[in-house]
Amino acid sequence: DVVGILCLVSLAAALDFKYHHAEELEAYLKGVHAAYPSLTHLHSIGRSVEGRGDLWVLVLGRFPTHHKIGIPEFKYVANMHGDETVGREILLHLIDFLVTSYRRDPIITRLLNNTRIHIMPTMNPDGFEATKVPDCYYTQGRYNKNGEDLNRNFPDAFENNNASIQPETQAVMNWIKNETFVLSANLHGGALVASYTFDNGNSVTGSLKGYSRSPDDDVFIHLAKTYSFNHASMYNGTGCGNRQTFPEGITNGFSWYQLEGGMQDYNYVWGQCFEITLELSCCKYPPAHQLEKFWRDNKVALIEYIKQVHLGVKGQVTDKNGNPIPNAIVEAKGRPHVCPYRTNEQGEYFLLLLPGMYTINATVPGFKSMLKTLEIPNNTGNFSALKHDFSFPEVSIGSRAASCPKTPLYQELERASAAVKPTLHILVLMTVMLLVFK
Repeated sequence: DVVGILCLVSLAAALDFKYHHAEELEAYLKGVHAAYPSLTHLHSIGRSVEGRGDLWVLVLGRFPTHHKIGIPEFKYVANMHGDETVGREILLHLIDFLVTSYRRDPIITRLLNNTRIHIMPTMNPDGFEATKVPDCYYTQGRYNKNGEDLNRNFPDAFENNNASIQPETQAVMNWIKNETFVLSANLHGGALVASYTFDNGNSVTGSLKGYSRSPDDDVFIHLAKTYSFNHASMYNGTGCGNRQTFPEGITNGFSWYQLEGGMQDYNYVWGQCFEITLELSCCKYPPAHQLEKFWRDNKVALIEYIKQVHLGVKGQVTDKNGNPIPNAIVEAKGRPHVCPYRTNEQGEYFLLLLPGMYTINATVPGFKSMLKTLEIPNNTGNFSALKHDFSFPEVSIGSRAASCPKTPLYQELERASAAVKPTLHILVLMTVMLLVFK
């Protein structure tokens, strides 16, 4: 069909390697959606402080408009610091690559058929527009229009960060709450490294030893290495000039520098979503002629990282009538979360786990837990995590709201451990019981 081919040609011609300001970015996303209406869904999750900038998200997949049972949700967010610009542009090129490769490249076709991919090229449109003089180092454009650093603006699991939540932050928090995100990355600039949770810490997570370890530290190291080792040079770990070096191109966030109110910790603790922070360029706002090389350097890593959403195990928890049970707790034994991971409205759970033997514990408050020992393979190549459903024969239950308080949960654990020094596992169970019976 000639019109379709012309559409594709004009679309491809429209995206060159340059910086796209607000109007151009919006026009490009609308053009992609118009050219690929069945593969994409374009929506705004909110507006920036100035209100001129929509927080656009393009969703790609076989079912772009809504969640389908068994298909995990993935997201990329860029440009939350307005003067860190490489991610903003390479996400536009990622969109271009995905839509033009669908039905042509078997890997991309399977990826889009089995994953719902959300791409937000800019979380801080005001900061980007405010950066009048591009610079390799810090500029005022880092912040939103209210002068707030959006990556210090989320509720923190370790301390009260008393930040006044910004419109951009609130929009992202609502978005996380409304989708079942499993895996994510946020794209930054100013270094070359894949940084992972936790960014903040206390004695419970080992911060006294200079490393803040999450219960899923092994998975996070794997995720960071997946990106680093598939990037053109990040794995070399040489850092930027004479600045800090990072063995294998990865770092625990806290080990690098302590950060309060960060987005990746918020995703992991309250969003049930594993997020890492990707620092993609030594220069925060490099000249436009370098953008093509940045795209080439990151292209394979961006795709390989998305595939990791299919690690581990997934399934549904149902009652005796086969109805889904929302808010059931499903976690792997030995790795309890301080805010327990629960099933969504469709009774679904997704647990990212490396290959190995695990005992999965499904709990419906008020009923006996169900335990199942599973050997989990690496199914990323098959684009589907291992599937295991739990059916509670004695339960017939409606939905019960169960959200974790936004208080610093690890602070409570630290207080408790200082008082009685029990194990982290018992402490987390105590926290769970408190939350369940509140």
